Amino acid sequence: MPDPIAPLPPAPGADTWLALDFANTAIALPGGQYVDLLGSPASVNGWLTAHGLAPDDADVQEMCASQLRALREHVRSLLAARVVGAPALPAALDAVNDALTRVPTTPLLRWDDKTGPYRATACPTNEILDHALATIAASAADLLTSPEAEALTACDSAPCNRYLIRHGRRQWCSTRCGDRVRAARAYARRTAG
Repeated sequence: MPDPIAPLPPAPGADTWLALDFANTAIALPGGQYVDLLGSPASVNGWLTAHGLAPDDADVQEMCASQLRALREHVRSLLAARVVGAPALPAALDAVNDALTRVPTTPLLRWDDKTGPYRATACPTNEILDHALATIAASAADLLTSPEAEALTACDSAPCNRYLIRHGRRQWCSTRCGDRVRAARAYARRTAG
């Protein structure tokens, strides 16, 4: 069976905003299909590795995968609130702020007995998840407070649930979604007449 999302490119803006790409890892497709790019520990590890947030051998476990999926739902909630101009859910704000405070935001002072003081960001193996959560949360906070947030929108092709940064008149996350909307409009015109 072919992968239903293989030809689906990143939504506009997802290559710039990690949080947008992260939010779009839960994909609703036509026919009631749903694809979760973070559906298993192995797929979470692959996504984190592909985005420079974990080494190949991070060995993500289900508990960590669940924490990432929970953060994704909170980020999606905040993006949805921003798109429609609604107040953010306090739980979503709390989750993002909690993730932001999990790791130091600046390199710490370290001391090597031979070479002396230096600055380095600590990220031992047991803190990989906290680092990933904080990085994703920081991207979400930066996106939501950036001038580009004015162009943040949901894909206008039902049932697609992806978000994008709108450029010009484009209201779809991909050519495939745009084609589906245009085909539906053409069908509606043919059957109405």
